[in-house]
Order: sequence, then C-alpha cells, then structure tokens
Amino acid sequence: MAMCKKSALLFAAVVAASFAEETLKTPINDDNVRVLDVVVQPHEKGKLHEHKANRVMIYRTAGSQEIVYADGRKTVLKFKENQVMWSPREGMHTSEIVSARPVGIVEIELKKPGAGKAITTALDPVQVDPKHYKLEFENDQVRVFRAKYGPHEATPPHEHQLNRIMIALTDTSAKVTGADGKVESSAHKAGDIYKGGPAKHSEVNTLDKGTETIVVELKY
Repeated sequence: MAMCKKSALLFAAVVAASFAEETLKTPINDDNVRVLDVVVQPHEKGKLHEHKANRVMIYRTAGSQEIVYADGRKTVLKFKENQVMWSPREGMHTSEIVSARPVGIVEIELKKPGAGKAITTALDPVQVDPKHYKLEFENDQVRVFRAKYGPHEATPPHEHQLNRIMIALTDTSAKVTGADGKVESSAHKAGDIYKGGPAKHSEVNTLDKGTETIVVELKY
C-alpha cells in the first residue's frame, strides 16, 4: 500500500508540474478517458512537456495560444468561446496563452486506440433531429456534437449507442422520457462535466431559456 501511495503522489506531482501557473481539476479519470478542467493564466509559459494521448479540447474562453515545439516549430492557435478542437498527440513542446484573459479549457484525453465503432441505430440523434444536434467532428476515436435547445423545446425519440462525456455550457434542466415510458428529471449547472451511457429516450427542455451541451461519444 505504501508503494501505491508513493506512486500516486509522484503522478500528481508530474501532472502539477506540467500545468504550472494553472488551476487544474480532474472531474473524470477512468479506464476510457482522463478529463482535465484547466484555467490557464495569460503569459505564463508552461514547462516543456508531451501529451501521450490524443485529446478533444473545449475552449471555454476565446483567446490564442502559442505552441513552440522542441524542434523549433511554432504555431499560434486561435479559438472562439466554447469552440471544440481535435488535438492529436505530438512531440515535446511549451505553450503560452498570448491573449489578455485567463482561458478555461476542458481537455479529454483518450486512453484507448480508435476502434471506429459505428453508429447503426436508425434513431441516431444527429440524423433524426438536426435542429438540435450539430456534428462538430468525427474520427475513429470519437464523435463530437453540440446539443442546443430553445426554451421548452422537445426532441423526438432518439438513441445514444455509445458511452459519452458531456460538458454543460449552460445551466440545463430536462424532462427525460425513456423507451419504457418512465419519466425522469435531469439538471446540470453550467460547467458540469459528466458521463452517460447507451440510452433510448426523448427530452424536453423545462427552462425558459436555451441550453447548450457538448457531447463527446467514445467510439471504442
């Protein structure tokens, strides 16, 4: 047990060193993903580091980031508020927020190789309800879409076949009716990061305002 505790402390120290001058939380860490919820301060250059996994990035704040690789390559990444991007693993690099404000970032590290698991249901929400579900991007590891509902809007019956990670960009509150007719309530605060599994249901936004959620389906 002592050795396990020592290893855990060492891992935590390595993570903390990689995110110097940042506020870091890890809301999810399981066999499939590690999710980091980070606030990065402007003009604080991070230490040289390397990401071993491909990542889905959700930038909560608009801004720009300069990335300098160990081989001398340099790029400036620009992003809008709540923009989603794919970040493949690359070599050693440093990073620095070069815009004026602190930037909130959700980083979803994908622990498993892509299996390209197919969506086979006729009730795929992206297909049956394009008004509310918009595809952001897709590859052999993930499918990422944005779910947006107006006040009191409802969705038709649909099916989620894959495990998924969700990031609430706004407060949400919904009445969810399962395939068996059972009705449940679901509510989250803006900023919540949570997991979901396969499900068949329809939903109604119970709020007097619109809601928005990023959904990251795991295709393995």
